[in-house]
Amino acid sequence: MMRSLYAGVSGLQNHQIRMDVLGNNIANVNTIGFKKGRVNFQDMLSQTMAGAAKPTDEVGGVNPKQVGLGMTVAAIDTIYTQGSLQTTGVMTDLSIQGNGFFLLKVGEKNFFSRAGAFGLDENGLLVNPANGMRVQGWEAQTIGGLTMVNVATEPQDLVIPVGSKDPAAATTEAFLACNLDKRIPVIPAGAGEQTLLEGTWTTTFDIYDSFGRAHKLQVNFTQVAGIANRWQAEVIVDPEAEIATNTLVEVGLENNTDNLFFLDFDNYGALQSVLDAQGDTLAEGKLQIPVSFDVPQADIPAGVATFRQTFNLNLGEVGAYTNAVTQFAEKSSTKVVSQNGYTMGYLESFKIDQSGVITGVYSNGTNRSLGQVALASFTNPGGLEKAGESTYVVSNNSGEANIGPAGVAGKGKIIAGTLEMSNVDLAEQFTDMIVTQRGFQANSRTITTSDQMLQELLNLKR
Repeated sequence: MMRSLYAGVSGLQNHQIRMDVLGNNIANVNTIGFKKGRVNFQDMLSQTMAGAAKPTDEVGGVNPKQVGLGMTVAAIDTIYTQGSLQTTGVMTDLSIQGNGFFLLKVGEKNFFSRAGAFGLDENGLLVNPANGMRVQGWEAQTIGGLTMVNVATEPQDLVIPVGSKDPAAATTEAFLACNLDKRIPVIPAGAGEQTLLEGTWTTTFDIYDSFGRAHKLQVNFTQVAGIANRWQAEVIVDPEAEIATNTLVEVGLENNTDNLFFLDFDNYGALQSVLDAQGDTLAEGKLQIPVSFDVPQADIPAGVATFRQTFNLNLGEVGAYTNAVTQFAEKSSTKVVSQNGYTMGYLESFKIDQSGVITGVYSNGTNRSLGQVALASFTNPGGLEKAGESTYVVSNNSGEANIGPAGVAGKGKIIAGTLEMSNVDLAEQFTDMIVTQRGFQANSRTITTSDQMLQELLNLKR
């Protein structure tokens, strides 16, 4: 009888623990990144009244007789199911769709979290503004003129330098992809002569010097009479400038003394070769024409008469039709695909993609990688210990953190402008609360009934 009293007490105590977990779940129903808890029960030791006996020739086997001594909490698990994503529109708000944790740091101690309500502090650090924990990732590095993020290094604090300068860059490559109309009638020319037709197609676009100043690049295309499928190209930088910029083009090794070159097409409309008046010819691979011009008002080094800037005018690949100059019987089009120069700019905004790459958007129209947010995954995330403030720390049974970029080694993807909501289901919690309440009441009845039985026992002496 005393056993039933203590069994009832253990039931009361452990159902209260389950109720505590349910209460914590319900309290955090609106906590971003919160993962609900679950309590599992198991029975305690049993007192053996009689042991088991194996069968004999005369009688069968006998089962053991055991009386249970109550129940206890087997485990309090954290359930890491995906929470719903809530759109906030704030670009520093991040959520993880799939497995993984954000890596946060305070001093030398690492914390892990699913709550991604981040922001910038006065130094441009990406932090959790509620507690100042610094978000970890990898800063972008510029090596050999190329910007890259090395995710093989140790994660560090992420800095987004809003308002920082992006220095100007001179144009080194310009790409043409236009069509020259084949339907212009050919005017016969005398033997050994080349005459130009009246129809000239012109394209004009901006290029930049090393100071970030814009210059007008004008290319005039004119069909050459007397030679099939040949066009003359005239290149002029700043055609309306008061002082000529002395534009020169070069084809091959011989120095060209003017700004003209010629384009030859095959009978299928594809560019076949380019040549200049000196007979230098390019007829293989990518056709690049070096163009040089004077930069006005530049800082002239001592002993240098003028400051020249050179860039490549890319006409496309021999025999290509895409991103190349062509000659078809269609209306002429003058199109510049791209050029790589730009003026100085300031970092105005940034965006974060699904891989966690932070891309800065500058006022000069350039986009540049600034860094990448790191994620951590664990062999057993259920073994993590809660450290408060929606964070976790490594324990003996969680395994070491596997840190890497999003989308790699089982890590989920990062969704910017959203937050992960709690995965607590109120309907489920209320149902569990009813079951827990009934279990608590039933155990209390066990205690009161056992007490009444003891009372009856005491009354036997009367």
